Amino acid sequence: MKKIVIAIDGPSASGKSTLAKDLAARLGYIYVDSGAMYRAVTLFFLQHHIALNNPEAVQHALEHIQIRFTRDERGNRTLLNHQDVEDAIRQMQVSKWVSPVAAIPAVRVAMVQQQQAMGSRKGIVIDGRDIGTVVFPEAELKFFVTAGLETRAQRRHAELLKKNADVSFQEVLENLQERDRIDTTRAVSPLRQADDAFVIDNTFVSREAQLQLALDLMQQKLNPTDR
Repeated sequence: MKKIVIAIDGPSASGKSTLAKDLAARLGYIYVDSGAMYRAVTLFFLQHHIALNNPEAVQHALEHIQIRFTRDERGNRTLLNHQDVEDAIRQMQVSKWVSPVAAIPAVRVAMVQQQQAMGSRKGIVIDGRDIGTVVFPEAELKFFVTAGLETRAQRRHAELLKKNADVSFQEVLENLQERDRIDTTRAVSPLRQADDAFVIDNTFVSREAQLQLALDLMQQKLNPTDR
C-alpha cells in the first residue's frame, strides 16, 4: 500500500496523540506531534520572555525556532533547536500558555510550514487541532478523536501525577475548559471536525479497541472493495 498522510484532530487530552503514536508504530510511519510543536514554541517564548502582544518580537523569535522529532527507548521526543525538551514542554506552566501562543497567526503560519515540510514525503501520522482542515486538507485519511471533559481531565491529571507534578484535578479540569474555549473560538484555524473525518469517541473505549477501530476505518476508506 502506498504511503499516505493521516490527519488526527481533537481537543486536549482526548487520546488523539495515543492513537497517532499507535497508528504510526503499526504502520511504520513517522509520528508528528503538532501539539508538542506549539508547546515547544511556548517554552521558547517563556524562556526568552517574548511578549505575545509584540508582533516584531514574536516574528524574530520564530525565525530562531526549529523543531523536529526523534525516538528512543522512552518513546517520541521533541527537539527544540537540537535540544530534547519533551519533559519540559509537558509542565503546567507551558500548558497554561500554549493556547494563547497557538492562537497567534504568525506562530501558526510558521508551524504549518514546518509541518507541511515534514509531510511532503508522505508516510506520517500527525495530530493537532487543525490538521485535517488547514495543514493537510487533502490528507487521504482523517480522524476526529474526542472524549468527555471529565474523562479527559482524569487522564491528563493521572499523566501529570506520574511525572510528580504538583497539580490538582480541579486545576487540570479548568485548564482543559479554558483551552477548549480558546481552541474552538480563535479567529485563525479553530478546532473543528473536518467534513470528511471519521469521528472516534473514546470515552468508554480502550486503547487497543481505539486502534483497531481506526485500522478498520482505514481499510474501509482506502480499500472499500475488500470488505
